[in-house]
Amino acid sequence: MNQMLSKIAQLNEIGIALSATTDVDILCDKILTGAMELTSSDGGSLYQMSDDKTALEFVIVTTHSLDIHMGGSSGHTIKFPPIPLITKGVPNKSNVVSCAVHDEKTINIPDVYHAEGFDFSGTRKFDQQTGYRTQSILTVPLKNHHGEIIGVLQLINAKDQTTGDTREFTAADQQLAESLASQAAVAITNNRLIEEQRELFEAFIKLMASAIDEKSPYTGGHCKRVPELTMMIADACHRSDSEALKDFKMTDKDRYELTIAGWLHDCGKVTTPEYVVDKATKLETIYDRINTVDTRFEVLKRDAKIESQQKKIDRLTQDPTSDCTDIDEQLQAKVKQLDDDRSFIRNSNVGGEFMDDDSQQRVRDIAGYRWVDADGVNARFFDEDEVENLTITRGTLTADEREVINNHMAVTIKMLAQLPFPRHLLNVPEYAGGHHERMDGKGYPNGLTREQMSVQARMMGIADIFEALSASDRPYKTGKPLTECLRILGFMKKDHHIDPDIFDVFVRDKVYLRYAEAFLPKNQIDEVRHDDIPGYED
Repeated sequence: MNQMLSKIAQLNEIGIALSATTDVDILCDKILTGAMELTSSDGGSLYQMSDDKTALEFVIVTTHSLDIHMGGSSGHTIKFPPIPLITKGVPNKSNVVSCAVHDEKTINIPDVYHAEGFDFSGTRKFDQQTGYRTQSILTVPLKNHHGEIIGVLQLINAKDQTTGDTREFTAADQQLAESLASQAAVAITNNRLIEEQRELFEAFIKLMASAIDEKSPYTGGHCKRVPELTMMIADACHRSDSEALKDFKMTDKDRYELTIAGWLHDCGKVTTPEYVVDKATKLETIYDRINTVDTRFEVLKRDAKIESQQKKIDRLTQDPTSDCTDIDEQLQAKVKQLDDDRSFIRNSNVGGEFMDDDSQQRVRDIAGYRWVDADGVNARFFDEDEVENLTITRGTLTADEREVINNHMAVTIKMLAQLPFPRHLLNVPEYAGGHHERMDGKGYPNGLTREQMSVQARMMGIADIFEALSASDRPYKTGKPLTECLRILGFMKKDHHIDPDIFDVFVRDKVYLRYAEAFLPKNQIDEVRHDDIPGYED
């Protein structure tokens, strides 16, 4: 009785351990090990149903006396072929394992060498090759709480704990094994369900990221590259022995949480209008209005020529011998000025790093020209909206359009705040929602300072900026070489925009180079001298 109570207590302990295990290989190890301990077995195997439910596949094979341990977490591959459930169109009942599946019941064989109805030729061959003596076998189908058989547990050669001799499996052994098998089936099913939910969750996140990237041909790959670079930076900080980051360490759970945050960091862009995201030039809306501006210049040149010809006619009418050279020279000067103005406006339409005050004023001066439109109205050359766009100092977006873009962070935070993240992902909204904040509190959307942000959010901020600087798929610029990207980041460090310690690790550990070799074309990977990077401290 005491021995049975001890076995029951052991069974309960194994059941608790199974429910707490999330690694499938470790889970399977515990199932087979626990069953062998409960029944004092020398060996055993665990099988799983194939995806198409036509065969049983080996998961673990163990024999103590032969020091065999394959599959599971052992690191040794099982080379045995699967056991078919159907042969020649009929159920395979010659194999004891497949028979247990078809009959949906436990098969307890005292001695396989005297058993009838089963083909144990493979067992006999194994015994001949190894000198082993297979005797008692207990085969238990694993049936989950839906009544589905998901695998089979097979135990071999029960041992007498006193003499060590091989014995048959008792009714108590069978009852314990069946009880464990029932718990094991539920644990495996739950584990698979959790894994399937995780895979679905990750697939949905990546689907959303891909949809955002596909939304604009100019940002394709951004949502995929930022998580990769973020994890490169995180790994470098994890290895760093710098004073500021010596206590920063990441577990597998931490890494997974940051990866998910990386994939979700721009989810709010799903609400951002394409005309803003895709705005390649300052005058672009549905189309690039620079072509309309070109037409206006042609109208001005036409009118100038007509006016010039009229002046000639008037002068020659009064005096047929008059010299009109001055009129021709004035026309040439006028046309040249208009051509210069048009070239200047076309260049201004391309968003650059900076537009100075003189250039902005020249745009306003040109806006004061008069022209006769298609309706015969004498109008200003540019309306206020065109002037506002053409005098954008950096990039191609107006203040209102930039606000629309910036709003994606507020939307990201709002979207993520509504999701019921499990405990191991609770930090995802903070990590994903902080990559546009600045160390000095001048970022958006919440104006957080460095002290108010996690290290992970600060890492993602650098990853997002570096990816944007180096990307060659933006509508308003080409991808910058490494030296230029690091120079700009260096100035951002000095300007208290990005985290200084993480930036130094980013440079010192050459994270930029590993990323470049994986994602950038060779023509952007130039030679970097750390001494030339502004603000960098080795």
